[in-house]
Amino acid sequence: MSNICEVYDEFNRYIYHLCLKLTRNPLEAEDLMQEVWVKVVRNKEQMEHVDHVKAWLTTITMNTFRDRYRKSVRRSKYVLSQPETLDVPILDLVPNNEVSTEEQIEKVVVTKIVQEKIKQLDVIYQKTLWYFYVEQYSLAEISKLMKVSIGTVKSRLFRAKARLKEILLSDYKLEDVVVPV
Repeated sequence: MSNICEVYDEFNRYIYHLCLKLTRNPLEAEDLMQEVWVKVVRNKEQMEHVDHVKAWLTTITMNTFRDRYRKSVRRSKYVLSQPETLDVPILDLVPNNEVSTEEQIEKVVVTKIVQEKIKQLDVIYQKTLWYFYVEQYSLAEISKLMKVSIGTVKSRLFRAKARLKEILLSDYKLEDVVVPV
């Protein structure tokens, strides 16, 4: 079955339903399906040597979905929930969550920069940030610890973050690291 039109006619509905099963969204399924067919057309000479066209198309679809899924997870760190009825190993759909060396180095560098800049804040703001973000105390707990109202804790957090942002943005060396919001 080397004719691409015959393959399309026979398997188009199957590919669409597989894409729909994976994406759970008709628009995304159509986008994914289009991407799959582009790959099939680009590799049509390879199809001539394939014994099981349906399995080959399924592999292309799964790989295309996996690539898109990994990109979206990398961008958003959002994990899709997959349907239980999926007839492929779920682990094949799970992205590799290992953090790259570059990302680890960047995280360490940014953490050090922020820690250095926090030291420029008033002690009261340093403590408030520390309790909230590092110790992960609730606003009520910080309120008791610091013997102030919850409203005061909220305003200190707000001011501390605003001041820290100012300090970070004023450092010309950090222009590429800090994104003004």
